[in-house]
Amino acid sequence: MEPLSKTLETKPEEKRIVTGSEAVILSLLEEGVDTVFGYPGGAIMPIYDALFGYEKELNHILVRHEQGAAHAAQGYSRATGKIGVCFATSGPGATNLITGIADAQIDSTPLVCITGQVPSHLLGTDSFQESDVLGISMPVTKWNFQVTRTEEIPWAIARAFYIAGTGRPGPVLIDITKDAQFGKLEYKYKKCEKIRSYHPYPHPDERKVLEAAELINAARKPYMLVGHGVLLSGAENEVIQLAEKAGIPVASTLLGLSAVPTDHPLYVGYLGMHGNYGPNIKTNECDVLIAVGMRFDDRVTGDAKKYAPQAKVIHIEIDPAEIDKIIKTTVAINADAGHALQSLLPHIIETKHEEWLQEFRDCDEIEYNKVIQKDMYPEGEKIKMAETIRILNEITGGDAIIVTDVGQHQMVASRYTQFKQTNSNITSGGLGTMGFALPAAMGAKIGRPDRLVVGIIGDGGIQMTIQELGTISQYNIPVKIIILNNNFLGMVRQWQQLFFEKRYSFTHMHNPDFVMIGKAYGIPSEKIENKDQLKSALENLIATEGPALLEIVVEKEENVFPMVPSGDSVSNIRLE
Repeated sequence: MEPLSKTLETKPEEKRIVTGSEAVILSLLEEGVDTVFGYPGGAIMPIYDALFGYEKELNHILVRHEQGAAHAAQGYSRATGKIGVCFATSGPGATNLITGIADAQIDSTPLVCITGQVPSHLLGTDSFQESDVLGISMPVTKWNFQVTRTEEIPWAIARAFYIAGTGRPGPVLIDITKDAQFGKLEYKYKKCEKIRSYHPYPHPDERKVLEAAELINAARKPYMLVGHGVLLSGAENEVIQLAEKAGIPVASTLLGLSAVPTDHPLYVGYLGMHGNYGPNIKTNECDVLIAVGMRFDDRVTGDAKKYAPQAKVIHIEIDPAEIDKIIKTTVAINADAGHALQSLLPHIIETKHEEWLQEFRDCDEIEYNKVIQKDMYPEGEKIKMAETIRILNEITGGDAIIVTDVGQHQMVASRYTQFKQTNSNITSGGLGTMGFALPAAMGAKIGRPDRLVVGIIGDGGIQMTIQELGTISQYNIPVKIIILNNNFLGMVRQWQQLFFEKRYSFTHMHNPDFVMIGKAYGIPSEKIENKDQLKSALENLIATEGPALLEIVVEKEENVFPMVPSGDSVSNIRLE
């Protein structure tokens, strides 16, 4: 019989020796990743070889272009609140990601991008498919790192996820040399929970909170602007609580759309160059302006020197670099939007500002009579973009995720779409990336298979990433694609008409047969040109199982109004 001390001995934990490539996959699984968008190539081939044994644990979507991988990861992230992940090889594979990474950076979308790289002994030699992706991506990433030693892989991935998803989110890039992928290590994974000198969640300064509350309580015409930071923080309920408690009208930036339901009685509309009339002109009439999770982009402010000069400005913002960058604040609360509002709410006195709110409703009536009525209920046979959105709202009930590209259709969809659920608006804001919508829509649908996802795209934007129809077809991703076709680069054409004496320089589009292309990919596709076909065609689109495409030929030289001329004051918004 063995001695008791012998039987109580614990067996030493078995070491797990894996390749660097398998360590990549295992580390992603440790972070809860379920989907990766990517495109293989020579320098990342070892990681793809390791992925071969993990198809059940990790869903890989083969895109048709690396830009599509980045945008699909963005759509996935924006729809789910998770961190999007994409793979690309070295050289052109890595550089093709850059547009999507830059888009994610300016719109605060968390991504982890993993690129393969030539072997470490070839770095700097201009070897085949080598590019300095760290140097190229540095200005458009929150953090980047090059792995040249196999044992660095778990540490780098853990750090990447922590940085991407905390504080003001953003994209990170890890570049892994081929020899590091082939090497072996004893695999252990520890999630990153802290980095010295990185403090992603500053605590609200109680003095600033009290100062903000004092301004709000004394305000006669308070006005709240909500941005993407509200959605990223998950602070939608706190925004509504503050608005309802203090009777504050609320407007949304482009990326803040869907943070507040569009039918909420205190919601007054959409800000910006093509935003609603009241939200723009009332900016220069309010006495306290409360900006939550937004950065005062030039498309919101117009001429910053003439923006809300009469107002005391409260700015709630997690990124200190954005505070006082464009608009000088009276009170700045550097904190997560949700934490700041939770600290603020107990100090707010219940009140109403019905006369002030009515001023916005009076503006709504002016805008309806001069713009909205003729856009949504047009006379004549030509289909207008706003009419399409109105009927789509009727069919979806405002419960769809709407993914837009960049251009006139984006502004029309932003103005007229009804949003009843949060995280329902996905678009390219700060970078304005044409080609965003198609891959972002497929990423959103993969992330949220339970929700209807509709991509609304112009005839210019669709052709920048039209190859992703192949991805949608291969994986039978049931996105609904609407192409609003006016045979123009519509937004540029509008500027040429209004500000360049109708010199339509290279904005007319000779388009392909989109229906034929859709059908070539095996996607049910239809084209309509007559108004009496519109409702039934949209109903058929939504009812179709699997993916479907509908091309709608809209009025060729339609303009989007209201409009704040570039660089002008928001008070000078044009209704025609």
